[in-house]
Amino acid sequence: MGLLPVLLSAAVLPAAAAPARETPPGQANEDQSYGQAKKNGLRTVAPDDLVIGTAAAGGGHHVTAGYPDPFTHDHQYRRILGAEFSSVSPENQMKWEFINPEPGVYNWGPADAIVDFAEAHGQVVRGHTLLWHSQNPEWLTEGVESGELDDAELRSILEDHVKTVVGRYAGRIQQWDVANEVFTDEATPRLRPENFWIQRLGPGIIADAFRWAHEADPEAKLFLNDYAVEHVGPKSDAYYALAQDLLAQGVPLHGFAVQAHLSFEYSFPGDLQQNLQRFDDLGLETAITELDVRMPVAEGGPTAAQLQQQADWYRWALEACLAVEECNSFTIWGFTDKYSWVPYFFTGTGAANVMFEDYERKPAYWALHETLAAAQD
Repeated sequence: MGLLPVLLSAAVLPAAAAPARETPPGQANEDQSYGQAKKNGLRTVAPDDLVIGTAAAGGGHHVTAGYPDPFTHDHQYRRILGAEFSSVSPENQMKWEFINPEPGVYNWGPADAIVDFAEAHGQVVRGHTLLWHSQNPEWLTEGVESGELDDAELRSILEDHVKTVVGRYAGRIQQWDVANEVFTDEATPRLRPENFWIQRLGPGIIADAFRWAHEADPEAKLFLNDYAVEHVGPKSDAYYALAQDLLAQGVPLHGFAVQAHLSFEYSFPGDLQQNLQRFDDLGLETAITELDVRMPVAEGGPTAAQLQQQADWYRWALEACLAVEECNSFTIWGFTDKYSWVPYFFTGTGAANVMFEDYERKPAYWALHETLAAAQD
């Protein structure tokens, strides 16, 4: 998950009174309870060739948020997670600082629980993430900064981590974000200087990470993943060139994923479908992996106009994916504002998910529901 804003979104709407929460037209007699969701949830109405996913909340800001771990302790959250979605992504539970907190020590419990839950509910899992510049454990970052770890040791550590983590879940995880956020946001993007893996070991370490992951689980689909790559532009061009290079080397790269953390501060990426299609034309699968749509939120909460704009953006993102043949995975980054990462990282914004904090469904939820159902026709 990127901690920087996506370079996308529309003009900020003027503040207005908070809207009454009414069921959208056409849904007036719809039972929105858990039982009804289990019968007619997003996963139920989705086309057979598309998994509809969400992040399983936990780790990250949740550790200091003042409430018990959502995935473990919130029964209603778990019920909706199982009923509505056919794919689950660990929000933080598979990132280095959580799963490999000490040298040679792995904290498997939280990740195991998510994989077990998914299997019990007929869901697939997206693994997130293996090679990233952020959320690394202190033992690793301090070893790099002090020079205590030489290049050979650093390479060995990464290889062991990739093979150990991917190998543990071999046959149980459908897709992996292998290389996450490797390019900068500059006008001419370059490989991130803060990514010590790449800076110390060279750009070839990206290909090595894919090879190691494939060796550990030959059946898993392996992806590049980043934010601010929804548009056709310099950053997505950099990934297009990287993908071409990796494929030319015979690297087991299977897909390109756009996170899609969208914001009303910018504009909707109207060329999203075109961008996904060009990666599809390379022979890659594509995916939307972390969709949310944040907005400036006044004291009274989002306005009716904001909620409608948000619904449109969710719908348009889904329609773009549905229009591309090998866009087979569509994931929203959490489904309830109760546990959203957005207010913690983007002060003054929020309401980014498809359900309110009390799990009442927003127009954005019904936009996804109706679009998925129509795609089955």
